[in-house]
Amino acid sequence: MVRVQALALRIRESFWFLPAVFGLGAILLAEVLVAVDRVVIDHGIQIAVLDALSASGGRSILTTIGTAMLTVAGTSFSITISVLATTSSTYGPRLVRNFMADRANQLVLAVFTSTFVYAVVVLRSVHTDVDDGTAFVPVIAVHVAVLIGLIDVAVLVFFIHHIASSVQITSLQKRVQVELAAALDEAFATVDDDRVSTAPRSSCAARGTTVRAEDDGYVQSVAWRRLVRWAVDQHAVVDVRAMPGQHVLPGEPVLAVLTEAGECVDLDDRAVRALRACVTTGTARTPYQDVRFALQQLVEIAVRGLASGTNDPYTAVGALELASAALVPAWRDRATVTACVDDDGVARVLPHWPELEDLVGTVFDGVVTYGREHPLVLTAAIDLAERLQDEAPPARSAAAARFEDRVRALLP
Repeated sequence: MVRVQALALRIRESFWFLPAVFGLGAILLAEVLVAVDRVVIDHGIQIAVLDALSASGGRSILTTIGTAMLTVAGTSFSITISVLATTSSTYGPRLVRNFMADRANQLVLAVFTSTFVYAVVVLRSVHTDVDDGTAFVPVIAVHVAVLIGLIDVAVLVFFIHHIASSVQITSLQKRVQVELAAALDEAFATVDDDRVSTAPRSSCAARGTTVRAEDDGYVQSVAWRRLVRWAVDQHAVVDVRAMPGQHVLPGEPVLAVLTEAGECVDLDDRAVRALRACVTTGTARTPYQDVRFALQQLVEIAVRGLASGTNDPYTAVGALELASAALVPAWRDRATVTACVDDDGVARVLPHWPELEDLVGTVFDGVVTYGREHPLVLTAAIDLAERLQDEAPPARSAAAARFEDRVRALLP
């Protein structure tokens, strides 16, 4: 059974869903307007603002609009594929999904294809006396097609502007930074967040009834609140052994279930299916809950900017500055989420997020490895380390100082 959450993720990053929905809507609109036209003609109602049309004139208009929109849709799709190829080769293949998930691109393709579908459906209802002895021209539907065609011209202008804007590195970096901030909200929380706990806890022993993966793939997301509700109903605690971003093989442990006293519990097939449905796996990592991957995207943009074939340190500088906008607030007053709690504050789900110090350290690992020959990048990394020091609580001050010392050692 395809999990609803996994399907939602696929739909979000697909080019087929919105065109399919708009296409069905176009068919429905065309049929409704044709039916309205029949009622208007049967009752002899005259609409002054609508010009009368001959069957040949109506067919010409609909054919022109349908052909033009299908051509424009093909051209738009070609432009999008070209942008995807450029992005993949320049900024990294893992960033292609940003364009796939762009609602504006999906909407433009949906508008153009649905206009073609609408024109074709209306066109089939146009008849002359020669065709079947009864002439019928859906005047309202044809004029609506003309209106939609004018709107499509505006959509085309918007698409050209949008694709030119979205391919700029600053726009791409900003989208990645927004995803990073959302992922950080999942993994790190302030002490006053009553949905989770950040209190230190001892590592879980290898115990509990294990729920194992059915298929291989990456853990893309975990339904935390759904797991909490299940644990409350069963008076249990769920230890998440496979966190978002981790690759699992069939038979490897994903979850472990314990009683409130820490003992193993018996799980029937129904319970196992319910627990597995809370963990979404797929063929690729996504940044929605995978905080390491969300940060890795920004680091990858910086690293590719420093490649010998690109030699663009300003891209790396921009990536570090946007990373600081997401990391510094978390560094200041957030701690790693150690448990998702119920309404009574009882720990019900135990995640294993990375420590923030280790996560921030990956940024400086990239700088030290690839940016040592670029003073601009080293200066931006020092600025990031100084910002971390300025905002650091006492427990993190030493880590921020180590980051700065590590980069300063590379300066000439």
